[in-house]
Amino acid sequence: MSGTIGQTEVRELRDHLKGPVLVPGDASYDEARVLFNAMIDARPAAIARCAGPEDVRAAIDFARETGTPTAVRSGGHSVAGMSSVDDGLVIDVRELKDAFVDPEASTIRCGAGLTWAEFDAATQLHGLATTGGRVSTTGVAGLTLGGGSGWLERKHGLSCDNLIAVELVTASGEHVRASETEHPDLFWALHGGGGNFGVATAFEFQLHPLGPDVLAGLMLWPGANGREVVELMREVMDGAPDELALATVYLSGPPEPFVPVPLQGNLCCGLAFLWAGGTIEDGEPYARRFRELQPAVDLVGPMPYAQFQCMIDDPPGLRNYWTADYLAGLPDAAIDVFVGHSNEMPVPSAAQSILLPWGGAVSRVSAADTPMSKRDAECVVHPFVLWEHAADDDRHIAWGRGLSADMKPHASGGIYLNFIGDEGTDRVRAAFGDSYDRLARVKRTYDPDNFFNRNQNIRPA
Repeated sequence: MSGTIGQTEVRELRDHLKGPVLVPGDASYDEARVLFNAMIDARPAAIARCAGPEDVRAAIDFARETGTPTAVRSGGHSVAGMSSVDDGLVIDVRELKDAFVDPEASTIRCGAGLTWAEFDAATQLHGLATTGGRVSTTGVAGLTLGGGSGWLERKHGLSCDNLIAVELVTASGEHVRASETEHPDLFWALHGGGGNFGVATAFEFQLHPLGPDVLAGLMLWPGANGREVVELMREVMDGAPDELALATVYLSGPPEPFVPVPLQGNLCCGLAFLWAGGTIEDGEPYARRFRELQPAVDLVGPMPYAQFQCMIDDPPGLRNYWTADYLAGLPDAAIDVFVGHSNEMPVPSAAQSILLPWGGAVSRVSAADTPMSKRDAECVVHPFVLWEHAADDDRHIAWGRGLSADMKPHASGGIYLNFIGDEGTDRVRAAFGDSYDRLARVKRTYDPDNFFNRNQNIRPA
């Protein structure tokens, strides 16, 4: 493969695209190449800001003909930097932002460049929603193709479980629509198989009535109260209805006016709370259970769903390390590990130690529905490590790895790939289990040369 794209090739690419092609030295190049993880400073030879599927096809054709390493970019949240490539071509779909909601059918067709904030804004105009990312700046495309964990997952399944169809351009330049009746093998693979099979240009989702107001928000305690919060969450979630979504999050107390000064910059334990049921009143008894622990901050109340979706947004420009594990259960010994490591989390920083209860609709799927394995996990442990300075890299990464390593005796072996970086082929195989070989056969059909390889890669059979 060539290492760079020359001026002649750039002119050729520009001649075939309606959208702009940015190269080093262009005024908007540096802004366009920035990713969510500040540890990744890739400098592509060219960024193709595609205006539509024909631009995507032209970019793929160009890259194949010239042997140019290629990455596909939407939201740019891949913690391993898979959304970019040094000295190669980035196929950027962020301009594909159409959103058409059919309120009668409760569906949406949207472009692959939408963020979840934009998606929620469009659907909430009609009191509709589907499971989307917990960080609203995440791209719809990457999150959905990787599975799509979000607050509504226990009620409505992962984002991919709500897919009606995906339109994408394959490695051969063919523009296809995958659904239950069109390319059904590909449609199955797109339920968690990531960007291995083509460049998605549009999605169709099933929507569900929700909001605009829901019972939701955050509570906060000193870190010393964390074990009580975790144990109560375990108790409350035992047999809880699918409408209840919770997460325990250790974090540094933010410097916000609503946070008591003694907690600011110090270790805290937070609870994220969402009741996705029919009425706000039906969720109040669950909120009261946690109020009995006397939180120092209680922001749980009626609020717009779209506002809750933005409540834990993290700013860009921070350094990131993520990993995760599925837990088959949450015994006291697993709580010991989670709480013990969380108490040692570097503070003050933007790091978070997250425990997410699963179950509900997440677990009510089979291998015929999705290639993702072990979705019967009771919880997901997710060290979500963010910090500011390169000098702190080793300390923060070691903390995240330590939590994951000590949790392994309680882990089921499965993994949600959107929550981790590049952790090797064995982890990719673990995410799919017995479905991996079938995915490899689908990969052989739609990308036999493994052109799309900057992802949680599935090699062609």
